Amino acid sequence: MRFSEGTHRLHWATAPLRAFFILIVYFVLLGFPLLLTQTDEGVTIELTPEVIARFLVVTVPMMLIAVGSGLWAWLGLRFRVDGDDLVVETGLLRKRKRRIPLSRVQAIDLVRPLVTRVFALAEVRVELAGGEQSEIALRYLGRGSAQQLRAELLARAAGLPGHTPEAPERHLWRVPFGALFGSLLIRLPVIGTIVLFLASLVFLVAYAEGGMLAVTVPALLGLIRAVIAPLVMYANFTVAMSPDGIRLRYGLLETRMQTLPPGRVQAVGIVEPALWRALGWARIEVTVAGYAGERQALSSTLLPVAPRHVSMYLVSQVFPGTNIDALPLVPASSKAVTIDRAAGAGTDDVVFVARHGWPCRRTDVIAHARAQSVRLTANLFQRLKGLATVHVDAPPGPVQVAASARDLGEARAIVDSTARRAQAARRTSGDTTHWAAR
Repeated sequence: MRFSEGTHRLHWATAPLRAFFILIVYFVLLGFPLLLTQTDEGVTIELTPEVIARFLVVTVPMMLIAVGSGLWAWLGLRFRVDGDDLVVETGLLRKRKRRIPLSRVQAIDLVRPLVTRVFALAEVRVELAGGEQSEIALRYLGRGSAQQLRAELLARAAGLPGHTPEAPERHLWRVPFGALFGSLLIRLPVIGTIVLFLASLVFLVAYAEGGMLAVTVPALLGLIRAVIAPLVMYANFTVAMSPDGIRLRYGLLETRMQTLPPGRVQAVGIVEPALWRALGWARIEVTVAGYAGERQALSSTLLPVAPRHVSMYLVSQVFPGTNIDALPLVPASSKAVTIDRAAGAGTDDVVFVARHGWPCRRTDVIAHARAQSVRLTANLFQRLKGLATVHVDAPPGPVQVAASARDLGEARAIVDSTARRAQAARRTSGDTTHWAAR
């Protein structure tokens, strides 16, 4: 199938799936209560003719509305690939056409929620530069068609013909389940929450003190959010390198295949909590220009946990020609009043690096070619001490690069030199679009 030939629709199963989801919501909110009857013994389910008639009177029209809504949404969305653009048309009565230049594509994700995996369906999400409203989501295509569309979009974004086969990949790392689970547990906030939860649970059971639920329940919810949710999300995490970018696969219930084309990663953060450093582990976070809001939070992890040498190797693949460990970092000024003795900053012709954090160490890296601006700030306390902070700004995201506690003269020199390096890097790096055709 070539998506540049003719106009295409979503998979036909999209309509019944949408109708099914609407009916599920209806049954939970309204349908099930219609089956309940108030009696002297309380609220019970009694399938009398009156109750069944009441249920059918409301349910049958809702089924027609759900089926009609599913068909309307399916018939109202059409798409095609027109040259270097993805064209998406929506609406039946009021039509809307959206033309998306593939040069703006920041990432292409293949998402398979649990329900759609049963029917061999997949969702194609095209992330664009431009903020939270720029995502294009095609729900749902057949799994094979979704993979073909993804390959064609990546090929055209790279400047290759649309029928170019999917590029081969080189496996880099797979996160073992035990390492992922252990890394989520051995963090100081998580350990503190576990101790608080167990202590409150023992007190609750031993003394039958119901007030301890005010501690036990929030602690349990915190553990679910900090341990269980990431464990489900990042299970089976694999990283592979390919000519069309970095390929990530992960997910237990909802599987996701994420492809970051070359040059789209704006900044990288290497996170090393105190207990992880003893085991030689690190996590990599990234800022990608196309992600925003909730999508940025869900897609900001390039590697949830790995040996430090693997993490550093991956950073060297994201920013070719760099060796972060070999880059000398200048420590913060001795005039600064801080316990963060690991703070430092350094630069070369490719990247600017800032390290900070205690007890959780963080090393933030941004390529000069991706710097949006360079600025110097100083709060009241810093001005009294003759200090300043240098910010090398990336697009909004989890990685923000800043070198704090610099002597004022040093900070001004860093700003001038970083601005010159950024201008030179942008001239030599060129445009990141159509990278394979250059």
